[in-house]
Amino acid sequence: MTGRPRAEERTGFQEGSGFGASYDVQTDFVMVYGIGESMPRRIREWAERGYHVHLMTGVSWGGYQDYLNGHTDGRSHWDEAQKYQDGETIIHGTSEDIPYMVPTISYADFLVERIRPAVDAGVEAIHLEEPEFWVEGGYSEAFRREWQNYYNEPWQPPHASEDAQYRASKLKAYLYTRCLDRICSALKEYSLVRYNRPLRFFVPTHSLINYTQWRIVSPESRLLDVPTVDGYIAQIWTGTSRTANVYEGKRAERTFETAFLEYGIMQELVRGTQRRMWFLHDPIEDDPKRTRADYRENYVKTLIASLLHPAVSRYEVAPWPRRIFEGRYPSEDGSGKEGIPADYGTMLLSVMHTLGNMEQEEVRMYGNAAVTGVLLADSAMFQRKRIETKTSGFMMKYDGTNEVELTDESAVELLNFSAFYGLTLPLVKHGLPVRPVQLDNLRRFPGYLDDYRVLVLSYEFMKPESPDLHGVLAQWVREGGALIYVGDDSDPYHGVREWWNQGRRRYVSPRAHLFECLGLPCGAEAGTAETEGITRVGAGLVSYLPMRPDRIAQSAEAAERFRAAVREAMELLRSAEGPADAGRFTPQAAPDGFPGEPVPAVDALRWEPRNHFHLRRGPYVIASVMTESVSETPLELEGLFVDLLEAGLPVRERVTIQPGRQALLYDLAYTGPGSLNACSGVIAASSRIEDFREDERGISFTAKGPRPLQAAARLCCEARPAAVTAMVQPGEGDVLAPASAAPLSFEWDAKSRTLLLHYEHGDGGTRITVTKQQTKE
Repeated sequence: MTGRPRAEERTGFQEGSGFGASYDVQTDFVMVYGIGESMPRRIREWAERGYHVHLMTGVSWGGYQDYLNGHTDGRSHWDEAQKYQDGETIIHGTSEDIPYMVPTISYADFLVERIRPAVDAGVEAIHLEEPEFWVEGGYSEAFRREWQNYYNEPWQPPHASEDAQYRASKLKAYLYTRCLDRICSALKEYSLVRYNRPLRFFVPTHSLINYTQWRIVSPESRLLDVPTVDGYIAQIWTGTSRTANVYEGKRAERTFETAFLEYGIMQELVRGTQRRMWFLHDPIEDDPKRTRADYRENYVKTLIASLLHPAVSRYEVAPWPRRIFEGRYPSEDGSGKEGIPADYGTMLLSVMHTLGNMEQEEVRMYGNAAVTGVLLADSAMFQRKRIETKTSGFMMKYDGTNEVELTDESAVELLNFSAFYGLTLPLVKHGLPVRPVQLDNLRRFPGYLDDYRVLVLSYEFMKPESPDLHGVLAQWVREGGALIYVGDDSDPYHGVREWWNQGRRRYVSPRAHLFECLGLPCGAEAGTAETEGITRVGAGLVSYLPMRPDRIAQSAEAAERFRAAVREAMELLRSAEGPADAGRFTPQAAPDGFPGEPVPAVDALRWEPRNHFHLRRGPYVIASVMTESVSETPLELEGLFVDLLEAGLPVRERVTIQPGRQALLYDLAYTGPGSLNACSGVIAASSRIEDFREDERGISFTAKGPRPLQAAARLCCEARPAAVTAMVQPGEGDVLAPASAAPLSFEWDAKSRTLLLHYEHGDGGTRITVTKQQTKE
């Protein structure tokens, strides 16, 4: 945790205010939010404090009234606001004059000019967040014009038919892809021409799972085809992951499991690319009516869910740290509002700085090696409206803030997104490491499926946008993959005008075309006893379960039927490989498919029901135990650990993780890559540690962080020190002389040979000196 350069940009946060000591969390970079008049000043303030400075602004909404009201070009642009069927403007949050926008060429050019001063101010990167077009939109004059230009036919009301809805949503995704490409291309060129300085662009976006669930259309994987986009921030937090879903007939919040799937699809989005990905965490959330205890519990669930996906090791540690450290929220006893509890603040900072050290050479998943992919496509966002069912308007718009409580039965049923969760939760809840796999990427990246032996697919809630996807899937099956297909062809969106029913192709559904590619009966025979069940195809197999996937979510019996089909396919494939394949290794090198020690291919098909996930990333141990699972047995870990989810960083020899709880530990017994050799270094700290030095006389380092706030650090220390002192350092430009070093109390733990310190940060940091006991000659 010492001396890592900020240029690595492993941790960052977004903030709309200028620099503030109380939320100076000392990450590598800051995303200054908003492009108003104060932007250059805010950029300068953060840069002067040593941060790498980026800019973030909304691309689908913002304080753009001068554009809307015609002050920029003399023409009103309110016709470019997204509108519902009844003409009501779709407004961001509860604002009155901040609409979601139709991203016209004019709007994109306006944003280029508004963002240009940030380039002049020297930002290193720009984040265009949340390109969002609501499913229930598509009625404004601007969208009607775009429809005419794109389809070369008159606009159709999106509510008129499944075909009109599907085509409207495809257009929405295209429009924001075009908008982002235009903005990024123009400003990258400007930065090089004017300053000879490369400029990077990133898109902070919700997961494909969440956008589909909330009924929002966004470009998602389409941005991989835009070379001017350098990466993403996965905007996953309590507000997205606590959205209720249905498992075995019960509708409830399942924050950990939902977050596990959300982070999984975002990891898959950039797998095999050079695009950068940061995972977001939020210690609060956008709903201000919760208590700090509620925020803390759900923050930990999302944190641990993200750490179980070790192919990503960069993090936005917080949006809006000012609201975290200065905000006031309802107290637990209902007596009023309270600020951040001291211990929560200290714990948060320790975790935030630990996140900067998550790039580890050794990664190991304990338990099941059988990683199973559940295919998900961008087109899932295109069919999120039921024709002839009213689900539009402010009272039916869900965005996680709980400003409106959904009560309409149809709107709630849509929000449940049971077709997807029916295919995933029954497996996750029994300890199978499920990863949502981006179907669209099969045609983008050769070998994209090489890491998988088992895939689950259904076209009852999404569609393949190209027939060549089926050639890739069929080849993968023939080479030894197991494909479980779930669906009965009842989805009315099978009838939309698409490649499987146009020209010479006249398939009842895209499933029929896939089965034809696999050599299976594809027409009227579908769903008969002859087709249902398992069929060998080359070295692999296809298991066909002719039922709607949303029904799997409705009962324990349906969930078990689905699990049995997956287990049977895995066991059959495993038995076919047998001892002759025991020496063959899977392309996915580790037991859970991540870099590490290779495992035999047959082990990648073994699934033993468990109620937990347990992962090692170097010295860090990450675990979560689930409720509603195979048992209520806690996970017991024995060894010598530092508990990173406690403010005091206690040393524990035994850790018990109850169902519904999580753990993040530092394993003091670990000696592999990434360990602290020769018992030297900082194990954990709620500070940025700089200028760390150690010799035979002692240890010294500078700790930086928010103030006033109680900080903690645990260090390796071979013997009880003779003394510890702390000297508060003045900030830049402070004319006061530095204070003299003052004694600092400490706790030395003999068994772990570690030293615990408590201190506060100074404006320029706090210099801590540990004086070692001197042995007599």
